[in-house]
Amino acid sequence: VQLQASGGGLVQAGGSLRLSCAASERTFSDYVMAWFRQPLGKEREFVAAIPQTGPSTYYADFVKGRFTISRDNAKNSVYLQMNSLKPEDTAVYYCAARSAYGLRWDAAGYDYWGQGTQVTVSS
Repeated sequence: VQLQASGGGLVQAGGSLRLSCAASERTFSDYVMAWFRQPLGKEREFVAAIPQTGPSTYYADFVKGRFTISRDNAKNSVYLQMNSLKPEDTAVYYCAARSAYGLRWDAAGYDYWGQGTQVTVSS
């Protein structure tokens, strides 16, 4: 499956951005979807994940209450609404897809990756 992330940009601290990730696969609903991020010079880290169906969502502690992951299986898309952004949220954000059932918090658990979109939060 091919993933195309978009929606990054430059925003002031306290602002909001909405990232989108469009998938080419018609069986998009078969995939667990997640967002990871990679700050410059640091390792890629888990941000949020959403299973194939159902209301459950999962977040890294540092984004709980600020970020919301959602998906629209009819549009083959997953989203990340980011509110109350902080300078430490500055990173390249990647969407990822996992074909197996069950959530994973490690990047190795995901089979497909988008190209990344840069989010820069100024202080």
